[in-house]
Formats: sequence, structure tokens, C-alpha cells
Amino acid sequence: MSKYYVNKFLYTVDRDPEYLKRYTEDPKSFVATWEQSIGPKLLGNEVEASSVHLLTDKEREALVNHDFVALFEMGAHFFLNLTLFIGIYDEPYFNKAGPLAFQREFAAKLQHWRDRPYPSVET
Repeated sequence: MSKYYVNKFLYTVDRDPEYLKRYTEDPKSFVATWEQSIGPKLLGNEVEASSVHLLTDKEREALVNHDFVALFEMGAHFFLNLTLFIGIYDEPYFNKAGPLAFQREFAAKLQHWRDRPYPSVET
């Protein structure tokens, strides 16, 4: 897993309302656009590019499918993973099931990791 690049995706998309909107509405198209034209740029630098700019097929699939469990299991940073998907799902889950509804589902879907060592987030 190119953990750095996945974490960079999670970080940059979560912090930009336009990116978050585009990722929510059309994940497949946005992931492709991000990987080709947004991700290679160094953060805050339009001139230089990163040397790490390729997702694996599994990473790309997990991002396209909003599969936060697969991302966690591949070693994506837990906090970045959680906060991005809160940005996408918090409001609809809140409207359906009240406060922290998405966070409870996130925790429930990762329950099988309870009492086990978490996947490494080292890059």
C-alpha cells in the first residue's frame, strides 16, 4: 500500500469543501482526477511535484467505494480515514438516526479489530 498517497488523499479531500463535494457526488471520477492532477502536487506548492503518485488497484477501489474498513485494514491513518467519512456521512446519518450515528457505524464495522493490534500506519 502506498500509505503516504492514500493518507494524502484523505487529508487533502477532507480539508477542501469543493474536493469533498466532488468526491461525494462522483467518487470514481474524482479519484481519477485527484490521482492524475491534484495528488502529484506538493501541498501548498504549484510548481514542484511529489515522487509518490500512484495508488494501487485495491486502494483506488476502496477510495471509489468509500470503503473505510478496507482503507483501515490496509493501514490508512485512522484519524484521517474517520474525519473524511464523517465529512461525507455525518449529516445524512444524523438526519436518520441522530447524533454520532455515523461514528457508531464506523466503530461497529471495525469491531472485529477489537483486542487485536491495529494495522501499522507507518509509511
